[in-house]
Amino acid sequence: MKYKNQAEIKKALGIEDWRNLSKDKVIRFAAMMPNMDTEVALKIIEQFPSFKDFAKDAVSAIERAHESTLSANNQSQEHVHRACQEVRDILKGELDKDNLSWEEKKFLIEQIQETARMQFQKDSESKQFLDGALKKVLVGATAAVALCVAFVGGRVMAETKDNPEDSLDA
Repeated sequence: MKYKNQAEIKKALGIEDWRNLSKDKVIRFAAMMPNMDTEVALKIIEQFPSFKDFAKDAVSAIERAHESTLSANNQSQEHVHRACQEVRDILKGELDKDNLSWEEKKFLIEQIQETARMQFQKDSESKQFLDGALKKVLVGATAAVALCVAFVGGRVMAETKDNPEDSLDA
């Protein structure tokens, strides 16, 4: 769908005025840009005097959220590893007792192995989580950068249209 005017774009974004354009809507706006009439997109972008600062703030917010997520995940990992180690230490202490039958020793060894499997599983889950989190950060940052590039590119195109002689000199 080709958006031909600002009213169609505002309607698609679900806003009444460009002042209502939140960070998530800016990213949607950037994704919509290839389907906009170039003149309309430039007129909209011109209404954002601090657009570069806005994009920087969006990337900073994404970075802070990502760092917070990584920190929480790291703390969770540490708790699980510490708990598993404590359980293994207890099981090893029980295993050192002289009056255990073969079945009791076998059970304790299996429990030690189970804690290792639990740690491995938690580590795998964490790596999958981090992979997904990284992909989300990359998508968000890429959208913000693309929006900045589109903004700067639009300004250059607009200036070139205003001064066609300058583009011939280059």
